[in-house]
Amino acid sequence: MSDMLKDSSILVTGGTGSFGKHFIDTVLRNYSPRRVIVFSRDELKQFEMSRDPRFAGDTRLRYFIGDVRDEARLMQAFRGVDFVIHAAALKQVPACEFNPFEAIKTNVMGAENIVNVAVERGVKRVVALSTDKACNPANLYGATKLCSDKLFVAGSAYAGDAGSSFSVVRYGNVVGSRGSVVPLFIKQRETGTLTITDPRMTRFWITLDQGVRFVLDSLRRMNGGEIFVPKIPSMRMPDLGRAMAPECEQKIIGIRPGEKLHEIMISTDDARMVSEFADHYVIQPNPEALEASLSAGGALVADGFSYSSDNNTDWLSADQISEIVTDLDVVGAKA
Repeated sequence: MSDMLKDSSILVTGGTGSFGKHFIDTVLRNYSPRRVIVFSRDELKQFEMSRDPRFAGDTRLRYFIGDVRDEARLMQAFRGVDFVIHAAALKQVPACEFNPFEAIKTNVMGAENIVNVAVERGVKRVVALSTDKACNPANLYGATKLCSDKLFVAGSAYAGDAGSSFSVVRYGNVVGSRGSVVPLFIKQRETGTLTITDPRMTRFWITLDQGVRFVLDSLRRMNGGEIFVPKIPSMRMPDLGRAMAPECEQKIIGIRPGEKLHEIMISTDDARMVSEFADHYVIQPNPEALEASLSAGGALVADGFSYSSDNNTDWLSADQISEIVTDLDVVGAKA
């Protein structure tokens, strides 16, 4: 990874978001890129990021106002770029339900623009961030991300001999990111009541640092067309509430439109193309890629396999949840 990123030019769409900032901080501290381009729509967030002690004065950073919907602007931004991390998206489920055309323009048409411009500009590798909600989607957000995943999986074949490769990273809820339940619980603690949609609800959980590391690992491993899925623990929502605010009452409010009781990252229909490794799974794009992955040390998963937050074999214990909670206030305040 050090050799790959040394003197390279990296662009991060959605670079001012929770993931984007942590990714950029990690790359600047641990590798030696020539430049890192922060591509996002919000000038205030870019201004605030430029004043953040982690980034202030770093001459390797470039701030680029733009929207993934705007192909011409992407053409300007991608000039001379080696690697793209695509983290920009409309991701709030209720907002996408009420603004479906906007979600499609950003999450689907924006993905198409990324693929087209990356090929045109000769970008070497593109990793797109996805979500567990893209697998068997029950809401528009998940459906748009499934479409986005399909576009990036097909991107390498679409690029032909142009040399650009595209892959996807799919994982679950990021602890403490903007819009997650953690900042909500922090605010609700003051009222003495936490709202729980359903006591049976389970979710996959990953920290920002784990997410960034997995994206970097996937950028290094990728051949093109893969969907990388990390092995991460599950958590029951009432357990998180009790760990964060044991003194609070939990009020059951019912599942909201578009929500699932349990999330899934690999369906039984995908399983026939999945290779398993020690810390992750890979959904391969075709039988040839699967065979190559198995030859490289992967194992074919069992027939009928699925990877769901309720059938997971890795669960966060009460002690592990408490350890995470010790940092949640800080994460929630920064997100």
